[in-house]
Amino acid sequence: MSIRAGLGFLSIALAVAGFAAAQEAGAPAMSSPASSTSADAKFLKEAADGGMAEVELGQLASEKASSSDVKQFGQRMVEDHGKANNELKQLATEKHVDLPAEPSAKHKATKARLEKLSGDQFDKAYMADMLKDHKKDVAAFEKESSSATDPDIKSFATKTLPTLQAHLKQAQSLASGPK
Repeated sequence: MSIRAGLGFLSIALAVAGFAAAQEAGAPAMSSPASSTSADAKFLKEAADGGMAEVELGQLASEKASSSDVKQFGQRMVEDHGKANNELKQLATEKHVDLPAEPSAKHKATKARLEKLSGDQFDKAYMADMLKDHKKDVAAFEKESSSATDPDIKSFATKTLPTLQAHLKQAQSLASGPK
């Protein structure tokens, strides 16, 4: 009987969290009765937004970069973030979290800015952006891997973190000087 009651409560909590996440979509985070589960949904949405942007910018870099190392880094972003995005979409579907269909306006503006650059200017600007983004991503995934309330989301964050840390290390190396 207590297991059923616990499962019933969990179902209600997940439903409330899904509703709260839907209400908060596109709006600043607001406190809700299921804030920890809502925080997990917010993480999924932000990870999807960043992941889509990494793929688009990686495609741009693989085409526009003048350095072969930057081109290869861009291709790695397409492959690694594309794979993570697919896993994230499946997880979000299982958790009934609606993900954004395209990158945010902020990421679109970054892409538009980078599209206007070429050669060494593009390489430097792209790598500076990748360095900044991956510092933020690593911090978000570290936090989620230790504080997520949903074990599946926690597992995804923990599993993805080493790849993001490797991206950050490579971005630091490429951003520090010409290769």
